[in-house]
Amino acid sequence: MASSSTKTLLSLSLLFILFALSQATYSGMILTLVNNCPYTIWPAIQPNAGHPVLERGGFTLQPLTHRSFAAPTAHWSGRVWARTGCTYEHEKFYCATGDCGGRIECDGLGGVTPATLAQFVLHHGHADFSSYGVSLVDGFNIPLTVTPHEGKGQCPVVGCRAKLLETCPAVLQFRSYGGHGPVVGCKSGCEAYKTDELCCRNHFNSPQTCKPSSYSQFFKHACPATFTYAHDSPSLMHECSSPRELKVIFCH
Repeated sequence: MASSSTKTLLSLSLLFILFALSQATYSGMILTLVNNCPYTIWPAIQPNAGHPVLERGGFTLQPLTHRSFAAPTAHWSGRVWARTGCTYEHEKFYCATGDCGGRIECDGLGGVTPATLAQFVLHHGHADFSSYGVSLVDGFNIPLTVTPHEGKGQCPVVGCRAKLLETCPAVLQFRSYGGHGPVVGCKSGCEAYKTDELCCRNHFNSPQTCKPSSYSQFFKHACPATFTYAHDSPSLMHECSSPRELKVIFCH
Protein backbone atom coordinates (compact mmCIF):
# COMPACT_ATOMS: atom_id res chain seq x y z
CA MET A 1 0.00 0.00 0.00
CA ALA A 2 1.32 3.45 -0.89
CA SER A 3 2.41 5.66 1.98
CA SER A 4 0.62 8.94 2.75
CA SER A 5 3.60 10.89 1.44
CA THR A 6 3.47 8.98 -1.83
CA LYS A 7 -0.26 9.68 -2.12
CA THR A 8 0.41 13.34 -1.48
CA LEU A 9 3.06 13.42 -4.20
CA LEU A 10 0.71 11.67 -6.63
CA SER A 11 -2.06 14.14 -5.83
CA LEU A 12 0.27 17.10 -6.32
CA SER A 13 1.53 15.63 -9.59
CA LEU A 14 -2.05 15.15 -10.80
CA LEU A 15 -2.91 18.73 -9.86
CA PHE A 16 0.17 19.99 -11.68
CA ILE A 17 -0.78 18.04 -14.82
CA LEU A 18 -4.35 19.33 -14.71
CA PHE A 19 -3.07 22.88 -14.23
CA ALA A 20 -0.64 22.51 -17.13
CA LEU A 21 -3.40 21.16 -19.36
CA SER A 22 -5.70 24.03 -18.43
CA GLN A 23 -2.94 26.52 -19.18
CA ALA A 24 -2.23 24.83 -22.51
CA THR A 25 -5.90 25.11 -23.43
CA TYR A 26 -6.05 28.73 -22.36
CA SER A 27 -2.90 29.60 -24.29
CA GLY A 28 -4.73 29.27 -27.62
CA MET A 29 -6.03 32.22 -29.59
CA ILE A 30 -8.96 34.12 -28.11
CA LEU A 31 -11.70 35.97 -29.95
CA THR A 32 -13.23 38.88 -28.04
CA LEU A 33 -16.27 40.88 -29.07
CA VAL A 34 -16.58 44.24 -27.31
CA ASN A 35 -19.69 46.40 -27.20
CA ASN A 36 -18.41 49.93 -26.78
CA CYS A 37 -21.81 51.32 -27.82
CA PRO A 38 -24.21 53.06 -25.41
CA TYR A 39 -26.91 50.56 -26.45
CA THR A 40 -27.36 46.79 -26.61
CA ILE A 41 -26.26 44.95 -29.74
CA TRP A 42 -26.60 41.34 -30.86
CA PRO A 43 -23.32 40.14 -32.41
CA ALA A 44 -23.58 37.42 -35.05
CA ILE A 45 -20.94 34.96 -36.29
CA GLN A 46 -21.24 33.05 -39.55
CA PRO A 47 -18.65 30.46 -40.61
CA ASN A 48 -17.79 29.89 -44.23
CA ALA A 49 -18.90 26.55 -45.68
CA GLY A 50 -17.33 23.56 -43.98
CA HIS A 51 -16.32 25.37 -40.79
CA PRO A 52 -17.98 25.08 -37.36
CA VAL A 53 -20.41 27.59 -35.90
CA LEU A 54 -18.93 29.53 -32.97
CA GLU A 55 -20.95 30.50 -29.89
CA ARG A 56 -24.09 29.17 -31.58
CA GLY A 57 -23.81 31.97 -34.10
CA GLY A 58 -25.02 34.88 -32.01
CA PHE A 59 -25.89 36.34 -28.63
CA THR A 60 -26.88 39.48 -26.75
CA LEU A 61 -24.18 41.92 -25.66
CA GLN A 62 -25.07 44.67 -23.23
CA PRO A 63 -23.53 48.18 -23.45
CA LEU A 64 -19.89 48.49 -22.35
CA THR A 65 -19.43 44.73 -21.91
CA HIS A 66 -17.49 42.07 -23.81
CA ARG A 67 -17.52 38.34 -24.47
CA SER A 68 -14.38 36.26 -24.98
CA PHE A 69 -14.19 32.69 -26.24
CA ALA A 70 -11.60 30.30 -27.60
CA ALA A 71 -10.96 30.51 -31.32
CA PRO A 72 -10.86 27.26 -33.32
CA THR A 73 -7.47 25.59 -33.09
CA ALA A 74 -7.54 24.59 -36.77
CA HIS A 75 -8.12 26.53 -39.98
CA TRP A 76 -11.34 28.57 -39.80
CA SER A 77 -12.88 31.36 -41.81
CA GLY A 78 -16.02 33.42 -41.41
CA ARG A 79 -17.51 36.78 -40.59
CA VAL A 80 -18.76 38.77 -37.61
CA TRP A 81 -21.29 41.59 -37.57
CA ALA A 82 -23.61 43.37 -35.16
CA ARG A 83 -27.38 43.30 -35.24
CA THR A 84 -29.07 46.45 -34.00
CA GLY A 85 -32.54 47.51 -32.97
CA CYS A 86 -33.61 44.01 -31.99
CA THR A 87 -36.99 43.52 -30.32
CA TYR A 88 -39.61 40.93 -29.47
CA GLU A 89 -42.88 41.76 -31.17
CA HIS A 90 -45.85 39.42 -31.44
CA GLU A 91 -43.71 36.65 -29.90
CA LYS A 92 -41.10 37.02 -32.64
CA PHE A 93 -37.50 38.20 -32.45
CA TYR A 94 -36.56 40.74 -35.09
CA CYS A 95 -33.60 43.09 -35.71
CA ALA A 96 -33.68 46.38 -37.61
CA THR A 97 -30.25 45.58 -39.15
CA GLY A 98 -28.30 42.37 -39.63
CA ASP A 99 -31.24 40.09 -38.84
CA CYS A 100 -30.58 36.37 -39.33
CA GLY A 101 -33.97 34.78 -39.79
CA GLY A 102 -35.58 36.15 -36.64
CA ARG A 103 -33.42 34.31 -34.11
CA ILE A 104 -30.92 35.30 -31.41
CA GLU A 105 -28.58 32.39 -32.17
CA CYS A 106 -27.99 32.54 -35.91
CA ASP A 107 -26.57 28.99 -36.00
CA GLY A 108 -24.75 29.52 -39.30
CA LEU A 109 -27.26 31.78 -41.04
CA GLY A 110 -26.15 35.01 -42.73
CA GLY A 111 -27.51 38.46 -41.98
CA VAL A 112 -29.66 40.91 -43.91
CA THR A 113 -27.80 43.83 -45.48
CA PRO A 114 -26.72 46.53 -44.85
CA ALA A 115 -24.20 45.47 -42.20
CA THR A 116 -20.56 46.22 -41.43
CA LEU A 117 -18.59 42.95 -41.60
CA ALA A 118 -15.41 41.81 -39.90
CA GLN A 119 -13.90 38.97 -41.96
CA PHE A 120 -11.42 36.37 -40.72
CA VAL A 121 -9.24 33.55 -42.00
CA LEU A 122 -7.54 31.89 -39.01
CA HIS A 123 -4.60 29.48 -38.81
CA HIS A 124 -3.29 29.36 -42.37
CA GLY A 125 0.07 29.54 -44.08
CA HIS A 126 3.51 28.53 -42.88
CA ALA A 127 3.59 30.88 -39.86
CA ASP A 128 0.13 30.31 -38.34
CA PHE A 129 -1.27 33.41 -40.00
CA SER A 130 -4.57 34.99 -39.09
CA SER A 131 -5.90 37.30 -41.78
CA TYR A 132 -8.61 39.84 -41.09
CA GLY A 133 -10.32 42.79 -42.68
CA VAL A 134 -13.42 44.94 -42.47
CA SER A 135 -15.87 45.06 -45.35
CA LEU A 136 -18.43 47.68 -46.34
CA VAL A 137 -19.23 45.82 -49.56
CA ASP A 138 -22.62 44.96 -48.06
CA GLY A 139 -23.10 48.43 -46.63
CA PHE A 140 -22.77 49.82 -43.10
CA ASN A 141 -24.79 49.68 -39.92
CA ILE A 142 -22.34 50.26 -37.06
CA PRO A 143 -18.70 51.35 -36.62
CA LEU A 144 -16.27 48.55 -35.77
CA THR A 145 -12.56 47.78 -35.71
CA VAL A 146 -10.46 44.63 -35.50
CA THR A 147 -7.54 44.83 -33.07
CA PRO A 148 -4.96 42.01 -32.83
CA HIS A 149 -2.82 41.50 -29.73
CA GLU A 150 0.66 39.98 -29.41
CA GLY A 151 0.97 38.92 -33.03
CA LYS A 152 3.98 39.20 -35.34
CA GLY A 153 4.21 40.67 -38.83
CA GLN A 154 1.44 42.78 -40.36
CA CYS A 155 -0.92 43.31 -37.42
CA PRO A 156 -2.51 46.78 -37.77
CA VAL A 157 -5.81 47.89 -36.28
CA VAL A 158 -8.29 48.16 -39.17
CA GLY A 159 -11.91 49.09 -39.54
CA CYS A 160 -14.37 51.92 -39.81
CA ARG A 161 -14.84 54.34 -36.92
CA ALA A 162 -16.86 56.90 -38.88
CA LYS A 163 -20.49 57.55 -37.96
CA LEU A 164 -21.70 57.01 -41.50
CA LEU A 165 -25.39 57.01 -40.60
CA GLU A 166 -25.06 60.77 -40.14
CA THR A 167 -23.53 61.39 -43.58
CA CYS A 168 -25.06 58.59 -45.68
CA PRO A 169 -26.41 59.93 -49.01
CA ALA A 170 -30.19 59.94 -49.23
CA VAL A 171 -30.23 57.33 -52.01
CA LEU A 172 -28.33 54.88 -49.77
CA GLN A 173 -30.18 55.46 -46.52
CA PHE A 174 -31.81 52.41 -44.96
CA ARG A 175 -34.61 53.26 -42.55
CA SER A 176 -36.38 51.11 -39.99
CA TYR A 177 -40.13 50.48 -39.86
CA GLY A 178 -40.40 49.76 -43.55
CA GLY A 179 -38.60 52.92 -44.57
CA HIS A 180 -40.55 55.29 -42.36
CA GLY A 181 -38.30 55.26 -39.28
CA PRO A 182 -34.85 56.65 -38.50
CA VAL A 183 -31.77 55.84 -40.58
CA VAL A 184 -30.31 52.61 -39.17
CA GLY A 185 -28.06 51.59 -42.07
CA CYS A 186 -26.28 52.83 -45.17
CA LYS A 187 -26.79 50.62 -48.22
CA SER A 188 -24.19 49.78 -50.84
CA GLY A 189 -24.71 50.98 -54.39
CA CYS A 190 -25.42 47.35 -55.30
CA GLU A 191 -28.21 47.06 -52.74
CA ALA A 192 -29.67 50.42 -53.72
CA TYR A 193 -29.74 49.88 -57.50
CA LYS A 194 -29.15 46.12 -57.98
CA THR A 195 -27.35 46.55 -61.31
CA ASP A 196 -24.74 44.09 -62.56
CA GLU A 197 -22.16 46.86 -62.75
CA LEU A 198 -22.58 48.03 -59.16
CA CYS A 199 -22.92 44.46 -57.89
CA CYS A 200 -19.94 43.20 -59.93
CA ARG A 201 -22.02 40.38 -61.43
CA ASN A 202 -21.89 38.57 -64.75
CA HIS A 203 -19.72 40.55 -67.22
CA PHE A 204 -18.54 42.80 -64.37
CA ASN A 205 -17.37 39.95 -62.13
CA SER A 206 -13.62 40.33 -62.60
CA PRO A 207 -10.85 42.64 -61.36
CA GLN A 208 -10.70 44.16 -64.85
CA THR A 209 -14.40 45.04 -65.10
CA CYS A 210 -15.43 45.49 -61.45
CA LYS A 211 -14.49 49.07 -60.64
CA PRO A 212 -15.13 51.49 -57.78
CA SER A 213 -18.24 53.66 -58.06
CA SER A 214 -19.21 56.99 -56.54
CA TYR A 215 -21.07 54.98 -53.89
CA SER A 216 -18.12 52.77 -52.95
CA GLN A 217 -15.93 55.88 -52.97
CA PHE A 218 -18.20 57.43 -50.32
CA PHE A 219 -17.35 54.51 -48.02
CA LYS A 220 -13.68 54.46 -49.00
CA HIS A 221 -13.23 58.17 -48.33
CA ALA A 222 -14.67 57.81 -44.83
CA CYS A 223 -13.00 54.47 -44.01
CA PRO A 224 -9.95 53.89 -46.24
CA ALA A 225 -8.86 50.70 -44.43
CA THR A 226 -11.94 48.74 -45.54
CA PHE A 227 -13.14 46.78 -48.57
CA THR A 228 -15.80 48.81 -50.36
CA TYR A 229 -16.56 46.79 -53.54
CA ALA A 230 -16.23 43.18 -54.58
CA HIS A 231 -12.75 43.35 -56.16
CA ASP A 232 -11.23 45.94 -53.86
CA SER A 233 -7.54 45.61 -53.00
CA PRO A 234 -6.76 42.20 -51.42
CA SER A 235 -3.83 43.81 -49.60
CA LEU A 236 -6.40 45.03 -47.09
CA MET A 237 -6.53 41.50 -45.64
CA HIS A 238 -3.61 41.50 -43.21
CA GLU A 239 -1.54 38.47 -42.25
CA CYS A 240 -0.74 38.52 -38.56
CA SER A 241 1.33 35.60 -37.29
CA SER A 242 0.12 33.82 -34.13
CA PRO A 243 -1.81 36.62 -32.42
CA ARG A 244 -2.82 35.91 -28.83
CA GLU A 245 -6.17 37.62 -29.27
CA LEU A 246 -8.30 39.12 -32.02
CA LYS A 247 -10.68 41.75 -30.71
CA VAL A 248 -13.71 43.10 -32.59
CA ILE A 249 -14.73 46.42 -31.04
CA PHE A 250 -18.14 47.81 -31.96
CA CYS A 251 -18.55 51.61 -31.78
CA HIS A 252 -14.78 51.98 -31.43
